[in-house]
This record gives sequence, structure tokens and C-alpha cells, in this order.
Amino acid sequence: MKALALVAAATMPLLLHAQTAALPPPTNVVTLSASASVEVPKDLLNVVFSTTREGPEAAGVQAQLRQALDAALAEARRAARPGALEVQTGNFSLSPRYAPRGGITGWQGTVELIVEGRDTQAVAQLVGRVQTLSVARSGFLLSREARERVEAEVAAEAITRFRARADGVARQFGFSGWTLREVQLSGSEPGAFQPVSQVRMRTLAVGVEEALPVEAGKATVSAQVSGSVQLQR
Repeated sequence: MKALALVAAATMPLLLHAQTAALPPPTNVVTLSASASVEVPKDLLNVVFSTTREGPEAAGVQAQLRQALDAALAEARRAARPGALEVQTGNFSLSPRYAPRGGITGWQGTVELIVEGRDTQAVAQLVGRVQTLSVARSGFLLSREARERVEAEVAAEAITRFRARADGVARQFGFSGWTLREVQLSGSEPGAFQPVSQVRMRTLAVGVEEALPVEAGKATVSAQVSGSVQLQR
């Protein structure tokens, strides 16, 4: 009896494999995709300040960088307001300089300060008040909160379009309906900076009439639905 049981247990996977292999491939399967998108005004202005110092001693260069950063931080913190204008330190690096034949001839360091906020005017005015660092780069972004507010709406629209397309394909091929086999829903990644020119930042900072006003522009939030459906009679 035990021998028979062992034989049955050994042959069962082979039988299952044979039954699975014998199954016919799915028929009347159609692969579809649909997408939807919406443009949303970018609501964050991001400015990165930086400066570089050089000197014969690492400690001296580091002290100069810290002094420049401390002064800029003090000015930025006076203007900081949660959500409207937020401040954080960025990259702080220090590296040696080498002579052509080897040996350290000096040191060079860089420090960054990052300011970001929804109050565009406050961020721009701060640019004119920070004297120890200069603007390295700046750009507009879409905040996570603004993106999340529309993501569900865009995804729902993409799903509606997918269903409508499946309905149309089923009718065109003479079928009465369809069932969903598999589906994937994906969204757009956060966009990159929209750069702001140095001239525009300086114009806003000193309060001059805006011959070249800052324009935030828009970001596109999109969703795509892709998958396959099986048509039914």
C-alpha cells in the first residue's frame, strides 16, 4: 500500500503537468491601453544658493564656508514660514588641490543653501538679501500635495477611457461584452525644474518693475491604464 501511495504521489505532478499542457491557449484576447492627463500650475519655487572658497589650509577654507553659510542662514530663517518659505542646508564639500607632480597645494570647498516655497515673491525677495551666497540654480516645481489632489481624478478618467475602448472593440468584433484578464495602472513621475533666469530673479529681488516677470508654468499629471480583456459572445 505504501508503495502504491508513493507511486501515486510521484505520478500526480506529471498528470497535472500533462493536463495543464493540454489546456488550449486563451482566445479572443485583446490588449488595450488608455491614458488621461491634466495640466496643473506649478506652485513651488526652488532656489539653490552656493559659494566656493579656496585657501592653503583646510581649516581656514572650512571656516570661511561656515561663516558664509551662517550669515545666509540667519537671513533666510528670518523670512522662513512653514509651507510658504522653507530653508535647508545643501551640499558641503571640501577637497584638496594637487600640484602637477603630486602634493597638496591648497584646498577648495563649496557650500549650498536651499530655499523653497509657495510664496514666490518672498523667495525672490530673499535672493536680494542674501549677500554671502549667490544663486547657483533655480526652478519651479509641482508640490506633492498639488499632484496628489489630481492624481485620483486623472486615474479615474484613464480607467473610464479604458473601459469605453474595450466596449467599442467588443462591439466592432461582434461580441456582446468582455472580461478583464489583467491590468496595470501607472502615473507620471514628478517633473524636473522649469529654470528661472538669473535676470528675472535679480529683477524681482530689487523691486524693479517686472519687465521679465517670473512665470511658473504648468506641470502635466498623467495616468495610463494598460491590460488585456477577453471578448465574450
